[in-house]
Amino acid sequence: MIPNTLTIAGVDPSGGAGVLADIKAMSALGAYGTAVIAALTAQNTRGVTGIAPVPAAFVAQQIDTLFEDVRIDAVKIGMLGQKQVTRTVAERLAHWRPAHIVLDPVMVAKSGDHLLERAAVDELRESLIPLSTMITPNLPEAGVLLGATPADTLKEMRRMAERLRRLLSDDGERWVFLKGGHLPGNDTVDVLHDGDRLIELPGQRIDTPNTHGTGCTLSAALAALLPRTQDVPEAARLAKDYLVRAIARSGELEVGSGHGPVQHFHPWWPASQ
Repeated sequence: MIPNTLTIAGVDPSGGAGVLADIKAMSALGAYGTAVIAALTAQNTRGVTGIAPVPAAFVAQQIDTLFEDVRIDAVKIGMLGQKQVTRTVAERLAHWRPAHIVLDPVMVAKSGDHLLERAAVDELRESLIPLSTMITPNLPEAGVLLGATPADTLKEMRRMAERLRRLLSDDGERWVFLKGGHLPGNDTVDVLHDGDRLIELPGQRIDTPNTHGTGCTLSAALAALLPRTQDVPEAARLAKDYLVRAIARSGELEVGSGHGPVQHFHPWWPASQ
């Protein structure tokens, strides 16, 4: 069965992040992607020049209209922007109860521009994280969620993953995927934790400026893979491998002059000669 996946996120017109990147990743990994638009942005590979919110009531209408007709096997949540939108998404997903919810707590763009209201952070922590089956923060985002200094060693990452896991519900299988891309050095170890198992996913940094939308792509890949594998560690390894290859082949694209996108369709498009 081909899974139906949903991304609830913002729109990046350059296609490197947000719903456009999510749909690309989901499609590349064999899922049928659907989308609910939670925010609009004016941005390119160099930065964000404007954000226009989508009314929370219309976000709710999009979600309800979709779920009334389409079986949704997994949801990925990205940029929500505002406190009321965050609360609304939590309320509607609590009503519809999809099997998998992957939350990427998007707060800051690669350019450094803020994408989430400060008032929305508490709402994210209190209403949406407990609903999620997996959260995928990077180290700065984890620091904000915990009110702590971001980890800069693997040992600190392990402790941070344990603290993050306490924010999730104890009802069923719940996971933290803590991304280590901000660690110093060339190692990019990610930590996967379910409250019992703590699994390290090793990696090596790739020398490229093309890292726009990597967090979006990883969480979308997880949403596409979880319904297929039904095994979270295996889905996590496959998602990371997909992203690493997408970053490694990002130089094949010529999109913008800043932080370029990754090559989402590397499994299907022939490598450039």
